[in-house]
Amino acid sequence: MDDGPVIDEPIEDEPPPAPPRRIAYRHRLPTRLWHWVNALTVFVMLMSGLMIFNAHPHLYWGKYGANFDTSWLSFHRRPIPGWATIPSTYNLAAARRWHLAFAWLLAVPLLLFLITSLINRHAQWDLAPTSDEMRPRHLWYDIREHARLRFPTGDAALRYNILQKLSYVAVIFVLLPLMVLTGLAMSPAMDAAWPWLLDIFVGRQSARSIHFICAMTLLAFILIHLLMVMLAGPINEIRSMITGRFRVPPERTEP
Repeated sequence: MDDGPVIDEPIEDEPPPAPPRRIAYRHRLPTRLWHWVNALTVFVMLMSGLMIFNAHPHLYWGKYGANFDTSWLSFHRRPIPGWATIPSTYNLAAARRWHLAFAWLLAVPLLLFLITSLINRHAQWDLAPTSDEMRPRHLWYDIREHARLRFPTGDAALRYNILQKLSYVAVIFVLLPLMVLTGLAMSPAMDAAWPWLLDIFVGRQSARSIHFICAMTLLAFILIHLLMVMLAGPINEIRSMITGRFRVPPERTEP
């Protein structure tokens, strides 16, 4: 009996198996401890510093600056709203106490972190840009990838990219030390003990202006940093900064 021709129907390909989940150790303990201590400290210092700025919202260059002197930046009285300051109601004395208390939590852990990073070579191995990474083509490639929200995958995700390296080096080795030194330069007691501080910054008012510029630059870095964490996957990123363990994103397959 002829059953007619047999037609082979195509069999759909089975989807490829999911890549195995890979967990890597990403952040050392000193880095994680300093990150969270520094996050709290900078948060309090920025908000208390804004309250101090509210007391005289004018900035000058040089050694002198008062109400009738020419300022390079000037705002109306108390331009910073209460929700962005510590304390939330106007209190210059309390803001100074908050600011000075947490200044020790900024300066001492920063010094310890810098020393530890040099000893365990975290600064040299993880933060220092290589000559190849500093090539304009490499820089432009990383900028384009970030603009397209195409974050590193695979082994590349375990290393800082050049944009991260440049920003972290600027914050850790330039902005934060400058904030500490300019803060010391604004203290009459420290000026008496270390008069060279005023020579470096050409006066207490210049030190105050540089202090403010560094603080606003640091605030901009924090906002961009938080945005990148949210876009890259907040659970994985925050977990890696708490436990050190990071789930490595599988390699991206190019179309």
